[in-house]
Amino acid sequence: MRIVLVGAGEVGYSVAKNLSEDGHDIVVVEEDKDKAERIDADLNVQAIRGNGASPSVLAQAGITDNGDRAQMLIACTNTDEVNLMACLIAKQMGVKHVIARTKGLEFTDTDSWARSLGIDLMISTERSVAKEIETLLEIRGASRATELARGKAGVYLFKVNEGSKACGITLAELRQQNSDLNTIIICIKRGKESFVPRAFDKLQQGDLCYTICYRNQIGKIEDIFNIEHKKVLKTVIINGGSNLGRQIAKRIHTRWPNLAIKIFDPDKTKCSKIETEVPYALPINADGSDANLLDAEGIRNNAAVISVTERDESNLMLSVLGKTLGALKAISVVQKTNYLDMIDHLPLDAIVNRNQALADGIIRSVRFPGSSRMLMVFNEIDAEAVEVCIEEDSPAADKTLQQLNMPSGSVIGLIERGDELLIPSGSSEIKAADKVYLFASSEIMPEAIQHLGVNPQ
Repeated sequence: MRIVLVGAGEVGYSVAKNLSEDGHDIVVVEEDKDKAERIDADLNVQAIRGNGASPSVLAQAGITDNGDRAQMLIACTNTDEVNLMACLIAKQMGVKHVIARTKGLEFTDTDSWARSLGIDLMISTERSVAKEIETLLEIRGASRATELARGKAGVYLFKVNEGSKACGITLAELRQQNSDLNTIIICIKRGKESFVPRAFDKLQQGDLCYTICYRNQIGKIEDIFNIEHKKVLKTVIINGGSNLGRQIAKRIHTRWPNLAIKIFDPDKTKCSKIETEVPYALPINADGSDANLLDAEGIRNNAAVISVTERDESNLMLSVLGKTLGALKAISVVQKTNYLDMIDHLPLDAIVNRNQALADGIIRSVRFPGSSRMLMVFNEIDAEAVEVCIEEDSPAADKTLQQLNMPSGSVIGLIERGDELLIPSGSSEIKAADKVYLFASSEIMPEAIQHLGVNPQ
């Protein structure tokens, strides 16, 4: 499929890289000379210099009304007006699918704006990141958390801590010793190595385990991995009063109205916006690096610290300071992908990549059409999760997982059957109309979903 991508920043670069590797014909429109040259040199895509809101520039990229036009346009610059105009022009030219990144949250409060403008998907970084942070605050032992099945289950990244009951025993023994626990470890990251474990593999201290389980059993898993989870969160300190900081505050207040929320920002204008937009949060006109001030505001009193300023380096150090001073959980939001590895070297609980959250949302909307949809991308272990609806004529229908003989490196981690959820074993049977949650490496995924009767192309 020919896809025109407007914007070659961090988001555009990631989307272009993933979709070109999928075999799509990608044309990137970028006004900035350095960004255009970078993407042209690094990736197997065509780069066109120019304004993505210009009809003549888009025509060069294939947004035309003739038979050779592009099938999709994705607009992901940092400017809403450019993104919306590019989508409107593309729709006028007959492009079937258009996707727009929007920074203005009012565009994504409901889907009415997207419908009225004829845009298939409007996606907001702020909403994606705020939702992930909300889940991380609830599941405090996890450094990554993604909900499945309307929040009834999820994929959670837990670390095997010193003193864990799981150290030195096989996964089979772990299940035997905890017969009341329904969980599957779908991947283990050990140092720089990642692998899908088998029943006789042993867990080691320091392992990062991507675990699928029911939401109501998380406390049990945290006990097994020796993760402290009993302290009650009382205060959330947010460093940064931007749109993202205010959106996080709104989500936290909606979910936990009794939590004290304090937002640090040295900009008086942003503090005024906080007072107007989130009156239940206390604005503090400071940058959050004053240890004495943090102490006075309760950083040691069962608090979490979340850093969402415009500078990645500041976010990392502000959250490290908060954790050092005794915060229960410290989360940093970054824009550069290479900072994600800092989680192994700094006293932080989670690092969220705001650009990757947006890029993953766009990629999910393009890959695996039809009866399946992308749920998440785990870039750090080169793996994906896909939700597949089992059709009546699927070769998987009425077969057990053992009979399916799924490719090595793939795992069926959850089956949703009406109102019932099942974390399966080898003897579990798949039925028509089941919703199956499949996990696999990016390389194996196309073959794995074919086993379930879905053509990935």
